Amino acid sequence: MASTSQARLEAQVPAVSPLPVANTAAQTLELKPKTAIMEIIEDLTYGSTAGVVGKYIEYPFDTVKVRLQSQPEHLPLKYTGPLDCFRQSIRADGFLGLYRGISAPLVGAALETSSLFVFESLGRNVIYASGYTPREKPLSLTALWFTGAFSGAFTSFILTPIELVKCKIQVPVTEGGVAKAPLGPLAVMRDVYRHEGLAGFWHGQMGTLIREAGGCAAWFGFKETTSKMLRDWNAKRWAGTMTPSELQKRLADPLPYWQQAVAGASAGMSYNFLFFPADTVKSRMQTSPTGAVGQKRTFGMETRALWQTAGLKGFYRGCGVTVLRSAPSSAFIFMVYDGLKKHFPMQ
Repeated sequence: MASTSQARLEAQVPAVSPLPVANTAAQTLELKPKTAIMEIIEDLTYGSTAGVVGKYIEYPFDTVKVRLQSQPEHLPLKYTGPLDCFRQSIRADGFLGLYRGISAPLVGAALETSSLFVFESLGRNVIYASGYTPREKPLSLTALWFTGAFSGAFTSFILTPIELVKCKIQVPVTEGGVAKAPLGPLAVMRDVYRHEGLAGFWHGQMGTLIREAGGCAAWFGFKETTSKMLRDWNAKRWAGTMTPSELQKRLADPLPYWQQAVAGASAGMSYNFLFFPADTVKSRMQTSPTGAVGQKRTFGMETRALWQTAGLKGFYRGCGVTVLRSAPSSAFIFMVYDGLKKHFPMQ
């Protein structure tokens, strides 16, 4: 990817000479580069906004995904597939039941998305500081896949506790065949801390780390790889009808909305599909009963148990609905983030 956002990508396209302005002091102020702290504030603010928008779009699908993933292997499957899970869930709790526990994920989405953009920026600075690429040159796509992995690895430590609370709220708990009233986020947090201490909130960290490091490399990487392909395609289409200066100016503009959506959708689908088995194991670990008697399963133990009882198919329960919901969600996340960076720069 040429950058984490359209605004950053534009900085790498040679600028067209600005028109003269009367107030040279104002012009100097306008062209002054952002400070590092202002860049971080923008990433936090606009990343949080984009994450919240994306979470509202995807949450009902995420609830279905977690319920499909967490079905016990020693019992008959409760849901035959995503549509059956949707039907049973809506019949039992109504459509709003699919949004059960969304308050914690909204906080998580804001933290996750803003953290991803912040750590991705830090990853780029690490590569520049290493001397791999001079600061005046844009990073290669290979280097930017690395910055995505760098970002996801660090963000996973923030995300695991939030996802643990979310998963425990999303999956109904039954006792004697009767569904118990769902706990709220604070009640779940008290329950986890009382039985397992502070470390209990990072149960499933290995699954989150694998999913986020690998998935975010694909998330940022596919988005910018697709964006570059579309820009090259646009350049070829427009080259015969524009002068070089007109073409340069046109390529400095944001991609058309439908192309931004395609790039964002490809990012979300690759993120969710490539490392879905790690997410399945993580969800099963995090939906296990809190304070259950006996040793809690590690990532390796849970993986072996699922393989022995369900085989490869068991690791992909809910994959289709997850990949489906990730396309519009990720498209909106990048479009909102890039749009805010472009039209409301904090300068």
